Amino acid sequence: MMAASLLRRDKKATAAHLKADLNRTDNSSGLRQLQELLDAVLNPEKPAADTEALDWCKCLIAGGEGFEEFCKTVRSYDNATLCGLVWTANFVAYRCRTCGISPCMSLCAECFNNGDHTGHDFNMFRSQAGGACDCGDSNVMRESGFCRRHRLRTGENVPSIPRDLLLMSEMVLPRFILCIIQYLRDGYIEPDTSTERDLQKVLQQLEPQISFLEELTKMGGAMRTVLTKILTNQQTFKELSMGQEENLYAKKNYDKYLSALKNSGLVSVEEKAQGATADVTVGAEGGAGALVLLGSTAPASPDESNKEEDQDAGQSVGQRKRVKLSSSTKDPCIIETLKHKCFLEELLFWTIKYEFPQKMVTFLLNMLPDQDYKITFTKTFVQHYAFIMKTLMKSHESDTMSNRIVHISVQLFSNEELARHVTEECQLLDIMVTVLLYMMESCLIKSELQDEENSRHVVVNCSEALLKNNTYWPLVSDFINILSHQSVAKKFLEDHSLLMLWMSFVSFFQGMNLNKRELNEHVEFESQTYYAAFAAELEACAQPMWGLLTHCKVKETQEYTKTVVRYCLETLQIWFDAIGFIDEPAPNQVTFHLPLHRYYAMFLSKAVKCQGLDLDSLLPDQEMLMKIMVHPLQIQACLSEIHSNMWVRNGLQIKGQAMTYVQSHFCNSMIDPDIYLLQVCASRLDPDYFISSVFERFKVVDLLTMASQHQNAVLDSEQERPMLEGALTFLVILTSLRIHLGMTDDEILRAEMVSQLCMNDRTHSALLDLIPENPNPKSGIVPGSCSFEEMLSAVADFKAPVFEPGGSMQQGMYTPKAEVWEKEFDPIMVVLRTVYRRDVQSAMDRYSAFLKQCGIHTGNPWPPYKERTPLHPCYKGLIKLLHCKTLHIVIFTLLYKIWMDHQNMSEHVLCMVLYLIELGLDNQVQDNTVDEEPCIEEHCHDSWFPGTNLLSNLHHVINFVRVRVPETAPEVKREAPPSTSTEASSYGQNSRRLTGNWRENLREAQVFSLVAERRRKFQEIINRSNTEATQVVRPKSSSTRWVPPGTPPQLVTEILEIRESMLSLLIKLHQKLSSKQNSLSASWLEDMDTSRHAHGDGITAIERILTKAATRSCQIKRSIQDICGKVCPPVPPKKNSPTDKKTMDKEERRQRARERQQKLLAEFASRQKSFMETAMDVESPETEAAMDLGASEVMESEVLYDCVICGQSGPSTEDRPTGLVVLLQASSVLGHRCKSKEAKNLPTSDEEHIYAADTCGVAHDVRLTLMQRFFKDSSCLQSVSIGWDGGVYVQTCGHTLHIDCHKSYMESLRNDQVLQGFSVDKGEFTCPLCRQFANSVLPCRPGRGTEAGTWHTPTNKKTCVLVKEVEDLQEKLGLFPTESNLSKEMELVIKDIKNTTQKKYMDYGKNPGSPDNDFLFMYSVARTNLELELVHRGGNLCSGGASAAAKRSCLNQLFHVLAMHMRLYSIDSAYNPWTKLTQVAQSREADDFDEERPEVPMLFRDVPSLLIIFVLTMPQPLRKEHFTCVVKMLYNLQFTQALAALSSKFSPEERHAWSTAGALKKNTANAEKSFEALLSHVISDLSTDKSVYKVNAEETSMLISSVWSPQSIEFSLQQFCLPFLRLSCLLQHHLYGDNLTGCLEEEEFSSLAVCLGLLPSAPQPSSVVHSASCLQWPVGAFDLVTQWCVEVTGLSQMQAEQSLTLLVQDPLWAAPRLLQLPDNYNIIFQYYHRKACTACKKVPKDPALCLVCGAFVCLKGVCCKQQGTCECVLHSQHCGAATGIFLLINASVIIIIRGHRFCLWGSVYLDAHGEEDRDLRRGKPLFLCEERYRVLEQQWVSHTFDHINKRWGPHYNGL
Repeated sequence: MMAASLLRRDKKATAAHLKADLNRTDNSSGLRQLQELLDAVLNPEKPAADTEALDWCKCLIAGGEGFEEFCKTVRSYDNATLCGLVWTANFVAYRCRTCGISPCMSLCAECFNNGDHTGHDFNMFRSQAGGACDCGDSNVMRESGFCRRHRLRTGENVPSIPRDLLLMSEMVLPRFILCIIQYLRDGYIEPDTSTERDLQKVLQQLEPQISFLEELTKMGGAMRTVLTKILTNQQTFKELSMGQEENLYAKKNYDKYLSALKNSGLVSVEEKAQGATADVTVGAEGGAGALVLLGSTAPASPDESNKEEDQDAGQSVGQRKRVKLSSSTKDPCIIETLKHKCFLEELLFWTIKYEFPQKMVTFLLNMLPDQDYKITFTKTFVQHYAFIMKTLMKSHESDTMSNRIVHISVQLFSNEELARHVTEECQLLDIMVTVLLYMMESCLIKSELQDEENSRHVVVNCSEALLKNNTYWPLVSDFINILSHQSVAKKFLEDHSLLMLWMSFVSFFQGMNLNKRELNEHVEFESQTYYAAFAAELEACAQPMWGLLTHCKVKETQEYTKTVVRYCLETLQIWFDAIGFIDEPAPNQVTFHLPLHRYYAMFLSKAVKCQGLDLDSLLPDQEMLMKIMVHPLQIQACLSEIHSNMWVRNGLQIKGQAMTYVQSHFCNSMIDPDIYLLQVCASRLDPDYFISSVFERFKVVDLLTMASQHQNAVLDSEQERPMLEGALTFLVILTSLRIHLGMTDDEILRAEMVSQLCMNDRTHSALLDLIPENPNPKSGIVPGSCSFEEMLSAVADFKAPVFEPGGSMQQGMYTPKAEVWEKEFDPIMVVLRTVYRRDVQSAMDRYSAFLKQCGIHTGNPWPPYKERTPLHPCYKGLIKLLHCKTLHIVIFTLLYKIWMDHQNMSEHVLCMVLYLIELGLDNQVQDNTVDEEPCIEEHCHDSWFPGTNLLSNLHHVINFVRVRVPETAPEVKREAPPSTSTEASSYGQNSRRLTGNWRENLREAQVFSLVAERRRKFQEIINRSNTEATQVVRPKSSSTRWVPPGTPPQLVTEILEIRESMLSLLIKLHQKLSSKQNSLSASWLEDMDTSRHAHGDGITAIERILTKAATRSCQIKRSIQDICGKVCPPVPPKKNSPTDKKTMDKEERRQRARERQQKLLAEFASRQKSFMETAMDVESPETEAAMDLGASEVMESEVLYDCVICGQSGPSTEDRPTGLVVLLQASSVLGHRCKSKEAKNLPTSDEEHIYAADTCGVAHDVRLTLMQRFFKDSSCLQSVSIGWDGGVYVQTCGHTLHIDCHKSYMESLRNDQVLQGFSVDKGEFTCPLCRQFANSVLPCRPGRGTEAGTWHTPTNKKTCVLVKEVEDLQEKLGLFPTESNLSKEMELVIKDIKNTTQKKYMDYGKNPGSPDNDFLFMYSVARTNLELELVHRGGNLCSGGASAAAKRSCLNQLFHVLAMHMRLYSIDSAYNPWTKLTQVAQSREADDFDEERPEVPMLFRDVPSLLIIFVLTMPQPLRKEHFTCVVKMLYNLQFTQALAALSSKFSPEERHAWSTAGALKKNTANAEKSFEALLSHVISDLSTDKSVYKVNAEETSMLISSVWSPQSIEFSLQQFCLPFLRLSCLLQHHLYGDNLTGCLEEEEFSSLAVCLGLLPSAPQPSSVVHSASCLQWPVGAFDLVTQWCVEVTGLSQMQAEQSLTLLVQDPLWAAPRLLQLPDNYNIIFQYYHRKACTACKKVPKDPALCLVCGAFVCLKGVCCKQQGTCECVLHSQHCGAATGIFLLINASVIIIIRGHRFCLWGSVYLDAHGEEDRDLRRGKPLFLCEERYRVLEQQWVSHTFDHINKRWGPHYNGL
């Protein structure tokens, strides 16, 4: 065969040959050859993994040239103007709201950074589902936001593509795509229960092929055009897809495809019974052929659908039975028909079947920049929509799949043009609604609301996976997306059948997740289904509703609103019928989900607010309104019940529901519409009916009686008060809230913002989150509306982020301006918006704090009364609520009860009652026609009040009231008055008849017989319509008289004499509150100054009401004066009863208790203060003085210690030692010091690097290694200090305890299982007193009181005597201490100290573990602690005094422990450095050549190390005179080293000059104290036979241009000697308690010299101190110096340059610094989040940066794990001796690793509003907060991470 021969030939040659053939005019032979070749190559029967086929395709497509070059060529013809870059989940992209037209707009980082978005509202985000870059697409974003590349319409100037370039692609690719499809057909196995599908495997094998397709799409527009042609060409598909006749394989393969279609519950159109009709509708539309929507109604093949249902039914065992609807609602065609006409359609089909593999999705999306493809693909997607839904419901991985679906759909439906096109051509809306309906129908159950048995209503079952896992989310999100386009939304609103369908969809959610109150047992299992329910209502009902409402803003859209409202009412009516609702809600049931009510409410609100419709035209009749009102009112009552703990047995979840209902994301779609709907009902229904319904719903009717006792059939007495408060608060909210009743959007935004800010100061992001998005979008897009930012700056002040000394970090907060508190604080709005009740209290506390601060009011203020915006005329009826007799009777009764001190009244009740009165006074009813209603029934009620107007009723006096009371009540004892006035209701007898409704417990004839009467009137309205129904239901309620268990006393009717009016009660309450008798004089109204009434307590509120009433009516003014004029006010009854006495006692007792408590608290506070001062770093001058005193007293007498565990005080003894609580930690802070004061910059590009060679730790390592090459090891180990890296730092909180107490304390900790963050096994604990973290106890040696005096005395012995004494002291062998508890403890501490750091930081000697090594480690611990204290004091001792660091320091005790340990080692006298310091040796003979290596020369030795060695090895306590002597001798050496180091910096000429100049001075008297003479001597000594200076003669002359003057030399010498003086001084301060005196930096040298006794007394300021004048030589200076110099020049092995490096040691280091970070976080993020790890070469999932050295590490990365330890922990050990500070790139936060624990420190990058953005969730630009970074650095340097950060946890080496 020809193909076979072709196959054997070289691929490239074949390709070129074929291409040439095909380019001829007669290309038939070429075609034939190619076809045969392709048949052979692309044979789907070969395994897919075989890559040969792919290689052939690449060669053929490239037509003989290399594939890479071919790609380049094709790219040069790219004419695309869109970016279209596709990304998958977790990609970092940008969204700019300023440039976006669609809210889904997104940009890739490159396009974003290349566009200009300065000052825009943008953020960076991590993609959840994946997305694509919209740059260049003007449908989705404004052109001004395009980047540079896509702004220039690149398409125009691209040359047109040569025909033959893509010729081969057009031939080869159809076959290639077919091949992929055949593989997919082959690989697909129906999901079978037994075998888990191996779809992943098939996909993995196809990976290279699909990647190849993806590569093609990236070649640009030209190639995409070719691909589009192939994918959408129906002819090609027809020819290839079924296969030729003779090809059996292809046939079989096609059958597989058909059966897959069938099994999907889909029928290919041909197989439909009415194939003909189906085909007619297609064709005309061409392309992806619209779905066959109309016409065909063939039922699905019955067996298929049934099988599916059975499976479903099987799953819901144990739950309530699912309900199946007969699917008459929708057209089966949408759900069941599918026909493929081109490759694209079948490819999408398989993509769905395989559950959206990522690669396929990316390929399909990459093609989108091609317009033709985009349209066809969108149509195809819509055509498969139902199929997608089915696959999604069956999928196990529905989350991943949802993301992939949305990844595609958001690209298609965000484009309005496209969405409109598909809506018109493919019935997109019908499809979506139908698919959603179909989906929800799969999980319906019978509703149990109202009438459980007979309910016909069905609701979704919230415990089904579909709702629990939000599986419906992608479909709903698409629906919301397309409704955001005006053209599409209008189509939806115009299509009535669609609206009807949608309403039936919404009604599935009406009444879902029903709660039934548990009355007996606590519920066993708390269901969490409410999450699902709230999410479903918000996403599936509310969001689409808000979407539709945005398009109903203008008059022209009136019709839409009318339609929606009409359908809402119809559906509501259907719902009421279905649940069998008549007039009473079922008791103890509540559902928070009433989406139908809320749709109705929100469309009503829009109609009135924006469209100018008349409210009445949209309202139903009274009966319907009464029904509509019931369920929202039930929710309000239940909220109150839940907060009154009546639902506790339902578990916590019911509280969760109550909170979610009012929470910021839900309130505007839930409680707001409900309250608005109730306001609408209240404004249209009879007010008396409404008010009585409210009190009945809240179950407090029985409480509203004048009698002092009553029985309540439904509430326990402790629930009465909160329920009454709830009812009154609800009425206040109802009558005063104006959100939908006339406030503009700006006013609403302002009110929301103020209420949130009043509860608490808020961060900017919290505020954005807490303010409901609708009806006022926050982004300020709405023209004419005030933006969020403007409003915020109008009502709030910004408080910049602050730092507290304790280390807790605040964020930038907004706090209300003063005038907001004064004029705008609205407690009612706060109550409505609080999720937690404590927030109301918080707002009130803040309000009272403000009033106190401004001196407006000092007591406990009441919530202020706020004037309201005027009502929209439509809602004027709402005011009638405030002017109805029922409410007035309730107010009167409550005022009376409060005055009489009845039980269950409270301040809150009075406050709300007064609020209602004031609202009534402020909102008068305009027309008084209502009162003159000639209504027969009305007359009987005039007995209470004459009319309905509050003003006239206020002063109406009520004389007698008839009440029903229990026989035991105090009222019964009285004699009845002889004559009853008209007030005694004539309805007494009638009350009998009504007990049916009100049960027997109706106490008060007047008030509530009246309510019952009212209800009867409305009952009749209802009964007219359904008499039969009533007959059935009535008997239930009018059962025979009910006797509660434990039968309470009988009720009797009594008549009370009242003789009060509301006014008189108010005045009496005023007296009661101010506890003065005549608190209001008759003339007080005249003297009233109204301005001070806005803020205050109840007294102010009453005065404000009386003043308002008096100004509105002269009659009231007269009445007030009359009442106040009655000079002798009536004594309120029962004043002297025993109960009252009890309450008095109670008050007194309370008062006393309060005083006691105050006292205790004060005492506690003072204690705490004194403790804080000693323990914390709170710098204050007093404590400093105290500390110094303490230090000096230590020596005077035996020191007494307090044990913080047993509380005893006493000295530390050998047997019972006391110890200091200390924290030992390894530290490398000193090692990270550099020479320069500037911090190093963090590298943010590949060019920048950090070099560690210049750090202190490295320098010392290099020095020691160099020494060890040439000198004796034991000598080397005494010539330097280690501990720069991994040194042990010891700090204390200052508290002491007995060591035996500590042991028992540790035992108790070990047994206590609840350990937080520290490990007792490692010896960690917290100080029992101050809870500071610690891990060891440092024993205090017994105080020696006796020698202290002689110890300190200044001496006048000669230097040579002292030198000798010191030498003798050193000769004394250390006495081994006797074995005692103290010495044991000291050994243990030494062990702890060694265990603190790692082995590598201890072994520097040639033979590890040798005594020399140990010796070095011990004295280095002392050195480390001294050096660190210096660093903490700012690097010098200028500040003097006790610094913060000194309080943590325990150097005195530490020195004694170390000294005791080091005295075990004696220094061999032959090598004692002291002799070399103080004597000129006799020249030893040849015997010193026996030694293999010389000792380290004195000039190379580290002087501070020698000081510490001497002090630690001499017998303790050391006399001060000896200490001073040691310092003086060492100063001589330090000075000589300074001279040597300095001389090496001179140029040879200078050296010569100084040498000769100094030589002249040698003979003067003072030569030994003159630097010139000594310098010249050193120069000449070091220049001898083996000169050290040879090396760098050339270099130095180049480097140093400046000439050395005597002043500069003096300065250098002082600088060189300063570090030694500082350490010596600090050591002296700790050993002898000497004060450190402060000084100026210039005088530091002289002040330290005086302090150490190097200078006799304080120098005169005028005289300059010469460093040389401090020298005191024990023997001839020049001889000693020569001896030291000869040691250096006499070294045979060493090179001159090596000697020089050891000579020139510069002891000055700058303070340790963390790296300098860039100001903008984006710089770090963009560089590091894509940077590959240096170790594993991969981009880490969680990259982190070490802020100490800049290392880039993988956090938690398994890739870089070593021996089970992850890279961050490893690095922290290596870089910081187990302390690491890491910046997590993807989270912007810093974590601290300390040993085996870690903590989240916080972020040093804040946004423009001073907030952190952890995990970069908000993605706003972040900027470095210098203060925070300084705090971090401070904590690092001072080693206080453990104390300041509280939340530590173990990291188990996993970071």
